[in-house]
Parts: sequence; C-alpha cells; structure tokens
Amino acid sequence: MSAPHRRRTQIFCASTLYGVATLAAALDAGRFEPADRRLLLISNNAAIPETTPGPDEAPGFDRLRERFDRVLSWNETISPFHPGGWSPRPDDVPLWERHLRLLWDLGEDEVTLAVESIQVNPSLALAQLFPEAPVDVYADGLMSYGPTRNKLDPLVGTRIRRLLHLDLVPGLRPLLLTEFGVEPETVPTEAFTDVLGELAKADTTALPELAEPALLLGQYLSALDILSAEEEERLHVRMLRGAVGLGHRRIVFKPHPTAPARWSRMLEKEAEALGAELAVLDSPVLAEVLYQRLRPALVVGCFSTALLTAGAFYGLPTARTGTDLLLERLSPYQNSNRVPVTIVDALLPEVTDRAAVEGWSPPTEEVVGGRLTGLLTAVGYAMQSQIYPGLRPAAERFLAAHLDQHTWRYFKRRRLTSLALPGAIPSQLAFLPRNATVRRVARRARAVRRRIVRKKAAFG
Repeated sequence: MSAPHRRRTQIFCASTLYGVATLAAALDAGRFEPADRRLLLISNNAAIPETTPGPDEAPGFDRLRERFDRVLSWNETISPFHPGGWSPRPDDVPLWERHLRLLWDLGEDEVTLAVESIQVNPSLALAQLFPEAPVDVYADGLMSYGPTRNKLDPLVGTRIRRLLHLDLVPGLRPLLLTEFGVEPETVPTEAFTDVLGELAKADTTALPELAEPALLLGQYLSALDILSAEEEERLHVRMLRGAVGLGHRRIVFKPHPTAPARWSRMLEKEAEALGAELAVLDSPVLAEVLYQRLRPALVVGCFSTALLTAGAFYGLPTARTGTDLLLERLSPYQNSNRVPVTIVDALLPEVTDRAAVEGWSPPTEEVVGGRLTGLLTAVGYAMQSQIYPGLRPAAERFLAAHLDQHTWRYFKRRRLTSLALPGAIPSQLAFLPRNATVRRVARRARAVRRRIVRKKAAFG
C-alpha cells in the first residue's frame, strides 16, 4: 500500500516589491516545481515598520499576489519583535515550528523555502524554524556576485539547493554560497521585464511631465553609517551637477523612500542656481517603473542595482558618481556593499567625464569573464579569506599582474598585508618571507612607535 500523499507547500519570503517581482518572474519562467500551495511571507524590515509601508502596500502589488495562494505577515507573526533582530533560541525551535504549522495551516505539509539574504534575519530565522525544509535563495541585487558575508551554519548551508539571480552582469558568475557548492541559476530577463511591465501599467502614481529627463537615484547611505548626512547631500548635488554638465536641463530626483525631505530642498536650490528644471518624486516608485514611464535620457546614481538594470534590461545610458568616496570609506573591508560598489565603479563611467559617458558601451562577456571576474575574485578573497581559502591562488595571480594605479582603489594595503598578498609591502622588500613571524614583528614595531608618540605628547 503506497504512502498517503503529503501536501507540498512553498513559502516565499520577501521584504521588497523588487523581491516579490523577482519571485513572480521566477514562477512565470517555471523556475519552481509545482506545489499544492504557495504562500508569500512579507517581512517589513524598515527601521520603524509601523510607519513605513511594506511591499504589500505598494502600487502594483495586487498584480503580483495573484501568483500566490495566500499572503502572510512575518511582522505580525513575531510581534512585537523586529524582523531584523529576532531569531529563535535553539531549544525553542520545535515549539516554534509547531506554532507556525498551526498558525499557517501547514499541518504535516512538505515545506520548501525561498528566501533572500540567507546570512541574516529574517531569512536565517525562517530556515532555522523549518530545519528539514530544502532552501532556495534568490538574489535581486549585485551582492550575489560577492562572498557570503557571514560564515553560515552547515545545518543551514547544506540545505541550500540553488541561487536564483537576475543576470545583471552577463558573463559574471555569482560567488555567493559557492562555499557550499550551490549552483547559480538565472531568472530570465524577459520574464522579469514582463513582470515590471505589469507593475508599470498598474502604477497610478502621478509622475512629472518632463520629456526624457535625467533621472537621479538617491540612496540613504547615512542610515547605514557609510556617509554622514551632509556628505550624502553633497553626493546628490554631485549627481545633479554632473547631469547638468552633460547638457541635461530636465532632472527628476528619486529619493530613497526613507530619506529626509531636506535633501530634496538642497537639490532644489542647486537646480535653481544651475538653471535646471527639477522634479522630486514624493511617492515610492520602483526605478524600473520610471524607466518605462519616463524613458529617461540618462540615469545617474552611486552604486544602486537599478543602475545595472537600466543599462542591461532597458538599454538606457547610465553614469555613476561617488564610488571613489565609498571605496575609501567602507569599513571594515569585509563590508558587503564593497562588491556592488566595485562592480559599478569598474563598469560604469563617471558622470563628470563627458567623453567616457558619451563613448560608453556595455562590456562584452569576454571582458566581464576575464578582467572583472579576476578583480572580484581577488576582492572576494580579501573580504572573506577564511570562507573561501580556495580563491587564494587566483587572487595572488590577479594582484601580481594587475595591481596598478587604477586597481589599487579596490584594495587596502593593510588588508593585503594581513593576508600576505601581493601589494602588501614595497617590491624592494619582497624577499622577506610572508609568514606569521614577519607580521608579528611588524605589529610589535607599530606598537612601540605608538608608545613613543604617546610619551612625547605627554611630556610636551
């Protein structure tokens, strides 16, 4: 007698409308096997979710929810805790799993999970709460091309079957989760742009009536303690000046949804001084919706993933600014934003360089698969050498052959020294053995120097 059929339930976790769109495209393209039920679990990860609309409240969400049988709220499930700060205690996992199976009517269902950012909560917490569930990870941004930011528990990492990602940089292979042998799988670009087309048709947001404007993409970097508020204001002004310098007089600024209003007022004053017509969007709209409805003549940003979708998916001219500051400022070196900044800096022209902007064309897959892959391998190893020890030979080859005035911006001498990589010490001292003894002596010398400096300061 055959065993009774167990109902198959897929749980998809998403924290942004962009993420829901990625899942919808993957479903439309047949990237998920058939299931008896598909549940969409929404997590509002904003700092104050009570005052910030979640993705399920965004224009066009109703079009996407049709792919799912039910929409659930993770915030309500774990209230009053914040999704980014809560995870179950190990001893409580069996109790929590029983609770969720009752709350979500899962019964004895065979559960599979599709989550984003598996290294952190809420995705990590969800994977822990269903310890027998296979896990698919989907990535909608440039971080998928970088290393896993934290060392994952093997009880979670070994359950991950694949990494679904958008083909933002054709020819570039994601590094994320490769330490567990996870294979990447692309979400077809056509399926994704079709889903975005649905959102554009459903979005009724009133947009500025400016023909082919330059579109500026704001990022709330001060909230991540990467830049100060004043520095970020100046960054947006650089975007504006760069666009005007290229001859654009009609400008649309898309601020980050949680950015303070004073930033747009500073831009308005600068636009007036430059003789440009500026419109500031006051409602959260996906950049890709703006690409379709405004058809901008130029897209300018810092290191937003939307810069890559503009060029790769819509063929729009793009330019970046501020990446030089970010490469210098990101700390520690392992900061997971380093890979997106590196990709944008390496691929896109600086907005103040007219010749580079006008002469730019998308890099070929051969160029991406060669020089860019080598660069990101070296950066990825320098960021997470303990997780990816097998990348060391490739990192050494790249640094030995390509470390020059241009590529130094992507590395820190202190980081290279701590890993004994090429570039760590001046070439005339390269005969010194790269071992722990040399590094220990160097640390002692620095400590002695600091003590001498302090004594001099103390005695005037």
